[in-house]
Amino acid sequence: MKNNFILVAALAIGFASCEPEFENEVNAAYTSGEADFTTYVSIGNSLTAGYMDGTVSRVGQTYSYPNLLAQQFALVGGGAFTQPSFAEDVNNLGGISGVPGFGTRLVIDAAQGRPEPIAGTSTITLTPQAKAYNNMGVPGAKSFHLGFPGYGALNPYFARHATSPTATVLGDAITKNPTFFTNWIGSNDVLAYATAGGAQANGVTPAADHNVTGNLNPATYGFNDITNSAVFNNVYTTIINTLTANGAKGVVCTIPSVTSIPYFTTVPYAPLSPTALGGAANINALNTQLYGPLDAIFTAYGEPNRINPLTATAANPILINDADATDRSAQITGALTPSLGATTAAAFGAVFGKARQATADDLVVLTASSVIGTPNSGAPAGININGVTFPMANKWVLTATEKARVAAATTAYNNSIVAIAATKNLAVADMNAVMNKLITGLQIETNSIYTANYFSGSGTEGQVLFSLDGVHPNARGYAVIANEIIKTINAKYKSNLPLHNPTYFPGISILPTN
Repeated sequence: MKNNFILVAALAIGFASCEPEFENEVNAAYTSGEADFTTYVSIGNSLTAGYMDGTVSRVGQTYSYPNLLAQQFALVGGGAFTQPSFAEDVNNLGGISGVPGFGTRLVIDAAQGRPEPIAGTSTITLTPQAKAYNNMGVPGAKSFHLGFPGYGALNPYFARHATSPTATVLGDAITKNPTFFTNWIGSNDVLAYATAGGAQANGVTPAADHNVTGNLNPATYGFNDITNSAVFNNVYTTIINTLTANGAKGVVCTIPSVTSIPYFTTVPYAPLSPTALGGAANINALNTQLYGPLDAIFTAYGEPNRINPLTATAANPILINDADATDRSAQITGALTPSLGATTAAAFGAVFGKARQATADDLVVLTASSVIGTPNSGAPAGININGVTFPMANKWVLTATEKARVAAATTAYNNSIVAIAATKNLAVADMNAVMNKLITGLQIETNSIYTANYFSGSGTEGQVLFSLDGVHPNARGYAVIANEIIKTINAKYKSNLPLHNPTYFPGISILPTN
């Protein structure tokens, strides 16, 4: 996407007087300190598995932050670190044949100037491996999934290497007898709601926020639902108690805010330029036939800024369906019946009853970019252009109300993570704080500056830490994450581990043609 990319707002100032220790510098003083890295196990979700560019691939997996950590742990006595085998991914296309969410990896086609799935067919199968690995990150996993017996029946990625049909992710991880662990679970407990725009797959029915409903039974949750914070707290406590039962030390990571990832910050809420709308004449027609009448109706009922006329001098916001808006279907139908007739007026009422224009407080999801301005096959003729004459479905926009639900849940989860870690004297890597710095520019030890940019051309590609799916880091981003965890380990456990140099890692994948 090439709209509304985040730029570096300011350079961070001030560094410690000592120089950072990077991996290419030989130092006999590397030590494990108070930590024992003999057997390192990582648990989490796609961020832990090494998911990037929309999938897990053979090469991409090697850049998972746990694998990068294990490389540094090996310098001070850390043992072998294993990850689920992707050896059959001979062409490094990624994906798992026939499994949604695991398509071939995304690349930038330079000839087209846009991201798209790499050409070819995945060679990865679901052939059982029946083996516990040191990297037990499972894409799609929520906190309560880690202890769910038979989770492989719900998650093909875990089914591929689960040790038995009734195995749990946490149970398989513990068979490795970890002396040290990292735990970055919880993002999906709220992120699934956010990436779906607070909507279920049909784009109409809002997903549930179980902090509001009070539902404490995760077996009844839909995938997009927000996990109740009390459930999260109880589950997370069990996870940490299990991981530390034999005295293992470790690092837990907080959950990033959705506002720090380009999936929610790339597509502007107001992308409709006068040119895109067909010029002043077309804008005047839209105002006369649609926006003006709707504005008058909403204003009459006390909502003067819910829809405003379009302007021919600046970019305009998209029209969206807001599940939490007051339903004005009846009022629209009644007001338009004299001029349009009962049948047509009723159709307008049904379409625009919960419509409004997006505002700066809303977050338009990345995938909406391919939908805005396109015809909607299910809309009435004449009012069928997504975001212009037909409201974008709820799933394409995280509204201000929905964003507040996500923020509240994220805060509650992070409070639990920090508090539970304190009971076991564990290190906490505040990835929420780190990722939020990307909004204005994160300056690292090399003086390089990185942002939450998605992709806006060759001039900024070196600053991009995210892969092309807009949610997961690229290899360089995973190196930055690994470094933040290393710094946390060094501070908490008096270790002396070197950092990776992120500039040595690849960024986004660009092919001349695809």
